[in-house]
Amino acid sequence: MYATHGRVGASGTGMDGLLKLSAALDMIQDCSLHWMESEPVFRDFLTAHNAAMLLVSRQVDAVRWPVYGERVTAETRVYECRSFFGYRNTVLYGEDGGRCVLTWSAGAFVDRDSGKMVRVPPEVLDSVVLDEKIDMEYLDKKIALPDIAWRLLEAVPVRRGDIDFNRHMNNARYAEAALELLPEDMAPDRLRIEYKAPARPGALLYPRTGEAPDGRRYVLLSDAAGHPYAVMEFSKRPGKKT
Repeated sequence: MYATHGRVGASGTGMDGLLKLSAALDMIQDCSLHWMESEPVFRDFLTAHNAAMLLVSRQVDAVRWPVYGERVTAETRVYECRSFFGYRNTVLYGEDGGRCVLTWSAGAFVDRDSGKMVRVPPEVLDSVVLDEKIDMEYLDKKIALPDIAWRLLEAVPVRRGDIDFNRHMNNARYAEAALELLPEDMAPDRLRIEYKAPARPGALLYPRTGEAPDGRRYVLLSDAAGHPYAVMEFSKRPGKKT
């Protein structure tokens, strides 16, 4: 288990004064990566093999969004680690100690240059501290797209500021781009995102959007040939008001 601490600032809030989904993803992602400070054997293996942990999928469930000025804690824990994949929970806690944002994610170990999978040997896996899974609803990491009408929108460029040290579009920026395509009055508190391929500097994202009968909205960000970079599902969690 590894934790980071921060405070909700103006750059991370929307017009309502609440933490934005994209800003929550930034906090969650930063905590997950800083976690490697607590796992030097695993960190040194990745460095020696020019490898990185790249997200395959993530589910985000918001219980409530922290408010401007609130002190928050991000806590991450790995609950399963295999030769090619790892699974973790990362949770944002509010100032009152309650759980605000719950997530689980799957990541792959990949060579930074070739994009090929990297096998982590047993002795390195054995060094990683594992924790219990948190209590949340775990949906499939694969997003099954419904048979709905799709709307093709104007292409979105990958900006230089969207690129991180892995030399492709940062994970949170896909969600940020997709949120701009949702109706202004939609306030999703659940996000499922499946990462298919990394978008590189200068790429164009061709969005397709659609709505299922139950109100779930889908955003696909693809290349010009229709091959998706990311598939996203936005919805309200069961029991939440729409």
